[in-house]
Amino acid sequence: MKLYYLLSAGLLIALHTNAQQTKTDTVFFEDFNEQNLDRNKWNVEVTGQTVNDEQQAYVDSTATIYMVKGKDAEGAINGALVLKAIYQPGFMSKEKKSYDFISGRINTRSKMEFTYGTASARMKMTAGAGLWPAFWALGNGKWPDCGEIDMMETIGDSTWVSHALHGPNYFGNTPLAYRAHFASGTDVTQWHVYSVDWSPTSLIFKVDGKVTYTVTKPMVEKYGRWAFDNKKFIILNFALGGGYPGGYNKISKPYYGISESTVNKIKAGEAKVFVDWVLVTKGKE
Repeated sequence: MKLYYLLSAGLLIALHTNAQQTKTDTVFFEDFNEQNLDRNKWNVEVTGQTVNDEQQAYVDSTATIYMVKGKDAEGAINGALVLKAIYQPGFMSKEKKSYDFISGRINTRSKMEFTYGTASARMKMTAGAGLWPAFWALGNGKWPDCGEIDMMETIGDSTWVSHALHGPNYFGNTPLAYRAHFASGTDVTQWHVYSVDWSPTSLIFKVDGKVTYTVTKPMVEKYGRWAFDNKKFIILNFALGGGYPGGYNKISKPYYGISESTVNKIKAGEAKVFVDWVLVTKGKE
């Protein structure tokens, strides 16, 4: 049975090349090694009524969601998923709302949902004020009561990523958030493994296997109900601008939360998120 190895900042992870032959504790494994996105595993979201004052429309297109291999995978072992932001002024959504940017967002809703365990992804992304990619998990039902786990978000400052939890009475500018800063010489433009260990009593966030933030059930219950005993699905998306980046960088022009230099990166086709793999393993019920 053939194995390959992924090495990121000292973290060694052994995975089988065949997803059907993975370890017995594997709930879900996606290596993004096919020619196209596996629609049996992933849903592609199409939205034209964005939240958080984001500046992009999500579309189902191979221009914004596609696979790469070899040199184009930029160090991904067996191919990678790319979510790409594109400048397309005047794009009209089905809701008749106009956008100047399009991008990609995928999820595993109804196809893979899990309760407890470890969710991890190996990723790298372009830096630039207002670029807002994320790797997260969400429950079904009304937000924020359904519970949201943000394993990785970055809003353009390449020196850190954030982890956060959202639920009843702790959402939006949630008190349950943390900025994990990279060591000198390392940033979001390089490959890293982002993960969360989720149990009935805690959520432990890690970057490259190192614990960066721990939230316990009593910490959450200081603010509201613990919303992390229900099934969650995985989301990978690439947002642009909006409240989170704008609140941090204070940029209003040329777009809310997006700098002119970032717009130029998008126009040049340089705004990309690479995902080498996503893995979910079992936890204790």
